[in-house]
Amino acid sequence: MMDPAIQVNHLTAQYGNTIILKDINFVVHSGEIFIILGGSGCGKSTLLKHLIGLYPPSAGNIQINGSDLVTAKGNQRKKLIQSFGVMYQTGALFGSMSLIENVSLPLEEFTCIPYSGIQHICRMKLNLVGLSGYEQFYPSEISGGMRKRAAIARAMALDPGILFLDEPSAGLDPITSAELDQLILQLAKDLKMTFVIVTHELASIETISDRVIMLDKRVKGIIAEGHPADLKENCKISWVRQFFNRNIHEMRS
Repeated sequence: MMDPAIQVNHLTAQYGNTIILKDINFVVHSGEIFIILGGSGCGKSTLLKHLIGLYPPSAGNIQINGSDLVTAKGNQRKKLIQSFGVMYQTGALFGSMSLIENVSLPLEEFTCIPYSGIQHICRMKLNLVGLSGYEQFYPSEISGGMRKRAAIARAMALDPGILFLDEPSAGLDPITSAELDQLILQLAKDLKMTFVIVTHELASIETISDRVIMLDKRVKGIIAEGHPADLKENCKISWVRQFFNRNIHEMRS
């Protein structure tokens, strides 16, 4: 197994006096497609916000490529933040900007690359996600799936080693969702990137994941970890098997 890209140690996350996740530990290995899943309200989004540095944990630490994201300050924190990219659930593209302008934002903010160089890089990133020829289109002029692809292109602008994707298939039809799954697999293979993906879409989970962790709000933590096919058939926790098998009767019993 390759070195850890992310290591979470004894992380506790809470809002005010309400604990969402308590003392959780896991590792994401370099090159993995790693899925965070679970039922509604289990803390998936909360965990993601901590992993990308939006919120500090109330306890524990998060190591990104061996450096502590929680305690990093100044230039060290800036460097860590630039080592990963984020695609938010809605895409979070600026509607008043063309696709190439959206993708250029991280490059303009964090580099001194001249305009011509930025344009070249942005065209390359859009081409990687299948949007060559759409550089001057605005988000309102393209489909939901294309907006997700453009958001991934922007997340890759600074050549990060890690990509965080929040519900990439949300709101997409099954065919578009399957196409996005294939894009993720292709990027992981070609660019040797590490993906951390929050999703509850079972079809995507079974197609793309190397390993998953499953959160449960009842224990405020991780109740299962492994490959989805193995968890589906062999997990000792019946609720996990029921989740993967979509067994509504048993889950309600």
